[in-house]
Amino acid sequence: MNINEILKGVECTSCGKVHKCPIESVFVEENAILRLLALCQKYNKILLVADENTYAVAGETTEKILNERILRQVIFSGKTVLIPNEEAIATVTKSMDNIDLILGIGSGVIQDLCKYVSHFSKIPYMIVATAPSMDGYASTGSAMILKGMKETVPAGLPLAIIADTGVLKNAPMEMIKAGYGDIIGKYSALNDWRLSSVVNGEYFCQYIYDITYEMIKKTLSTAGGLLKRDEKSIRALAEALIVVGIMMSFATTSRPASGSEHHLSHFFEITGIVKNEPYFAHGVDVAYSTVITADIRKRLLEKPFPSVQYKEDKASYLKNMQDAYKEVASGCIALQERLGTYNRDRLSIYKSKETEIRKILEEMPSPIEIEQMLALVELDIKEFYALYGKEKLEKAIKYAKDLKDRYTVLWLNYDLLEN
Repeated sequence: MNINEILKGVECTSCGKVHKCPIESVFVEENAILRLLALCQKYNKILLVADENTYAVAGETTEKILNERILRQVIFSGKTVLIPNEEAIATVTKSMDNIDLILGIGSGVIQDLCKYVSHFSKIPYMIVATAPSMDGYASTGSAMILKGMKETVPAGLPLAIIADTGVLKNAPMEMIKAGYGDIIGKYSALNDWRLSSVVNGEYFCQYIYDITYEMIKKTLSTAGGLLKRDEKSIRALAEALIVVGIMMSFATTSRPASGSEHHLSHFFEITGIVKNEPYFAHGVDVAYSTVITADIRKRLLEKPFPSVQYKEDKASYLKNMQDAYKEVASGCIALQERLGTYNRDRLSIYKSKETEIRKILEEMPSPIEIEQMLALVELDIKEFYALYGKEKLEKAIKYAKDLKDRYTVLWLNYDLLEN
């Protein structure tokens, strides 16, 4: 698949929209990093942003290539988990004086920080990818943690994505598995998108759906090679992650790539931060959470839809939210109150569209099938259950939905299965 051809956009016959993505160049190839000199030709005051680990694998080479064009550096510690919060934003922002380009060296958090600062400073950025670990390289959102809340902030896109397969293949294996897991999670995200289009009449594009689904299939074929760090397999995974990001840009929403499985992963991350508890890398959490959302769909299909929509007692809800989210609870509660989600009667829609809903739920692979896909890269769901435990998982299924303003199968589960 030629990514640069996709970047040219398409007049979509499926949804009637013109899909565009303003990224100028994507290079996923051996020695892609050598393209930096030509790409940065007109920039002479570059801010390089990395952490100690990503700088070690690609920052030094970048410096040698660009030399005096790099005016300043922000190198975060590699010894602690970098959180994309107000403090990290301020660290980058205070180094922005007289800068004409931000150049990120890294993956998830470095990418999100650069994207965020670039968007609000109106200074362009490029990203040198150091791991095929997530799909945000080409998406229009920055996954930030602001005021303790996990928030996808609308932001701009890089001028260029440089993904050197010689660098990517040597990324920590956990990050490679995370990228694979993030793609497997699209089974759940796509199913949620189709579900919301039926329940809420949300915008849906079959073209974007089909391309994203194609990337899942492409990634599944790479599994064996990923464990061997095979460069061809690593390239295929990186291309899939970037194409999915472009599909999000086409959709102007993360819908094609993020649904209930991401909400569960955000729950584990946020509660892990506020309670100082361990959690998996994002893509790994997404992968395991996809097993959980597949099981939710399976259980929904096994029962008739009830005649009463569940609604938790408000006092109980407020207490349980406080227990789950601590200081972040008020933000989640305020979000749902503003949206009025708990006051809506969705049962009449479920009843009138039950056949369509059940058909969509049936399209999702079974929990066992998802587990088998994860086992191909040695991701064992037992590790997930061991880390989080039954009680935390039950809370996640019930309250992860409150982190976002998005309808997913978690709401269908709450409305129907909590009875």
